[in-house]
Amino acid sequence: MAGLAPEGSQFDTCQYDAKMTELLSTERRDFFKPYDEVFETFHIMGLKENLQRGIYAYGFEKPSAIQQRGIVPFCQGLDVIQQVQCGTEKTATFCSGILQQLDYDVVQCPALVLASTTELAQQIEEVMRALGDYLGVKVQAFVGGTSTWSCI
Repeated sequence: MAGLAPEGSQFDTCQYDAKMTELLSTERRDFFKPYDEVFETFHIMGLKENLQRGIYAYGFEKPSAIQQRGIVPFCQGLDVIQQVQCGTEKTATFCSGILQQLDYDVVQCPALVLASTTELAQQIEEVMRALGDYLGVKVQAFVGGTSTWSCI
């Protein structure tokens, strides 16, 4: 049938689970290391002063649970996997990590965030722009079907 993936190329959840179990076994524990440090305030995370200003101006007073655990390892360049419920400020977590790591002297695009939907891309743009307000960042969301000439 046209449009179907060739046999054997479809995602197999059992095979995936078995491989992840193997990778996370005690012999292969170096593949995944939990990051257990918790930062109760944005101030002790070592964030740039102007990033902190943007965070507080956006309305955050205290980091959410995911922010307490996710911002610092992201800023340290570690691979971070976040899985929490909606509305827990995941977007602000990775946006803070990106904004902290940027070299603001670079003129070219220093960061690219890919999103699965137009709504998510617009949300990321809004949060990135708000948190980076005091850093002088330029943020632009590009979505399918939208002219980019006015953005250049």
